[in-house]
Amino acid sequence: MLRNLSVVAKRSNSTAATLLKTPLYDCHLQYGGKMVPYAGFEMPVLYKGQSHIESHNWVRNKCGLFDVSHMLQHKFTGSEAAALLQKITPIDLSKLPINSSSLTVLLNKNGGIIDDCIITKHGEQDYYMVTNAGCREKDTAFIKQEISDFGGNINHNTFEGTLLAIQGPKAKEILQKFTNENLNEVVFGQSKYLDLSSIINSQIHLARSGYTGEDGFELSIPSDNSVQAKEAQDFFNILINEYPEVVKPIGLAARDSLRLEAGMCLYGHELTEELTPVEASLAWLIPKSRRVEESNPFNGSSKILQQLADRTTFTHQRVGFLSKGPSPRDNNKILDKEGNEIGYITSGSPSPTLGGNVAQGYIKRGLHKSGTEIDIEIRGKKRPGVVAKMPFVPNNFYRG
Repeated sequence: MLRNLSVVAKRSNSTAATLLKTPLYDCHLQYGGKMVPYAGFEMPVLYKGQSHIESHNWVRNKCGLFDVSHMLQHKFTGSEAAALLQKITPIDLSKLPINSSSLTVLLNKNGGIIDDCIITKHGEQDYYMVTNAGCREKDTAFIKQEISDFGGNINHNTFEGTLLAIQGPKAKEILQKFTNENLNEVVFGQSKYLDLSSIINSQIHLARSGYTGEDGFELSIPSDNSVQAKEAQDFFNILINEYPEVVKPIGLAARDSLRLEAGMCLYGHELTEELTPVEASLAWLIPKSRRVEESNPFNGSSKILQQLADRTTFTHQRVGFLSKGPSPRDNNKILDKEGNEIGYITSGSPSPTLGGNVAQGYIKRGLHKSGTEIDIEIRGKKRPGVVAKMPFVPNNFYRG
C-alpha cells in the first residue's frame, strides 16, 4: 500500500520545502503521524501504534478521523451558475433537491474526465463543490476559462479550510454528542449548516458522505485565521481524547484500501482526461434528462451519448478484480488465459476485510463480465485473478 501511495505522491512536483500544510498538521505530529508528500501537501499516511490493517479495520468497525483539508472547496453563485455547471458536467441540477449533493465529473471538450467532484445545491443560484487536491491548478484554470467562454452572471470563488471526514459505523453516535441537530434526519447525500456545541464559534457545513463505503460525515470547518484553525484542532483533539475506545485518526494508507474495497475511483488512476464516464463505468452519473443532446448539451456530450447508444464504439471498460498472492499494482498487465494482453491495472491493494487482493483496471469489452478468469502479470510472473463486481465490500451508507 505504501508503494502504491508513493506513486500517487510522485504526481506532485512540490519539494519538501514547498509542501503545503493543512490546519490539522500539528495534530498529526502530536499523534505520531508519518508524514508523506501527497498532492502538494504534507499528509499522514499512518499513525504511531497503528498498522495499515489495524487502521482499516478500525474504520470498518468503529470511527476514524480523516483530514481531507487538502481538497479544494469552491463556491458558485449567480443566475447562470447552474447553466455553467451543467455545461462542464453531466449533472441535472434541476433534479437535485436543495441541500443535497451528487458525485459528478468535470469534462473536457472531448468528454474526458478532468476531475471527479461533489456538487451540493444550496439554492437555485448557490452551489458548493469539492475537487481533488492533486488537480487544483488544472481544475481552477479549466473553470476560469469555461466561465470566460460562457459569460453571464457567474461568481466563482475557491477557499481553504478544515475538511474533516468522520467515517465508520460509530460516526453518527459520536458526532451526535456535539450537536442538538437530529442527525438521523440527514441521510446519505444530504447536507446542512449547523453548530458544534461551543467548541467551534461559527457554523460548519455538514455533509453525510465519505470515501470509505461506511456511514459518515464530511465537515467543512472555517479556518480563515489562527483562532478558527485552533478551534478545528481542539475539536479534532477532543474527539480522540474523550472517546479513545471509539475514535482514532486514520491516514492515507487505510483511506486508499477502504475506497478500493468500496469500488470507488481515484483520479489519476481510474480516471484520466483520456477516459470518458462511460468507459470508467460511471454512466450512472448521466441522468436520462441529460441524454438528449439537442436540448441538453454538455462538454463531450456527442461522444459520450454515442458510447451510451453503441458500446462497440469503445474498446475497454473499468472493472474490478479479485486475486491471491502478491497484490496487483497500477500498470500491471492483464492477460487472457492464452497469454494475450487484454488490459491493465489502475490500482490494487490487499483487502483487510476479505483477505486476498482487490483491484480495479480496464479490460477489453467482451471480457469484462464478472467471473471471467484472467492473469495479472506481476514482476514478470502470471498471477491468477477473476473479474468481480464492485463494490467488493457492501456499502453501509445511511439512507434513513
